[in-house]
Amino acid sequence: MTLPNLMVNSILYFFIPLWIIVGFGDWLFHRITKISETSGVKESLLHLLMLSEIGIPLLMGLFLEINALVLGIMLIGFLAHEATVLWDLRYAVDKRTILPGEQVIHSFQELLPLMMLVLLVFLHWEQFVALVSMNGQADFQLRMKENPLPPSYLAGVIAGAGLLIALPYMEEFWRCYSASDRRRVVMNKPAERLMPGRDA
Repeated sequence: MTLPNLMVNSILYFFIPLWIIVGFGDWLFHRITKISETSGVKESLLHLLMLSEIGIPLLMGLFLEINALVLGIMLIGFLAHEATVLWDLRYAVDKRTILPGEQVIHSFQELLPLMMLVLLVFLHWEQFVALVSMNGQADFQLRMKENPLPPSYLAGVIAGAGLLIALPYMEEFWRCYSASDRRRVVMNKPAERLMPGRDA
């Protein structure tokens, strides 16, 4: 097996499945630490934002030819994800317990996209150099892959990400929203009288 093939296979069959698994693990820790009763809707929205910042570039890499445009979007997505991670931690750190296991998972969630991006840069070095130097060779067109990935692989990744990432984090948002709505109802409920009034 050639080095480029090894790099591609490591992305497809190791890094992407591992990213899905650790994403589900992160959701489990959010549930254990009762996110719906602590940091609530705002942190859940930040999680959905981080998912889109990595998920959209990932889908582009699976379906589109990787050129300067796609690499640029991937780089922007990664930097935006890192900024959102910092925003999320600053918001959540004093509102809920972030367990050691969750912190370890966070390290994987940050490093896995970076490692995949670095491998893709090496695999498409000419387009990356063209993107950085703007030397006129950069390809900024969106095109489907000339040699698409196997449909069975794409179906497996989409199903895995849907079942272990998308649905759990949508459930998390709904749980946080419902808990917030219940708290608003309780806070707005009129206080009962301490002394019952006399009948007229």
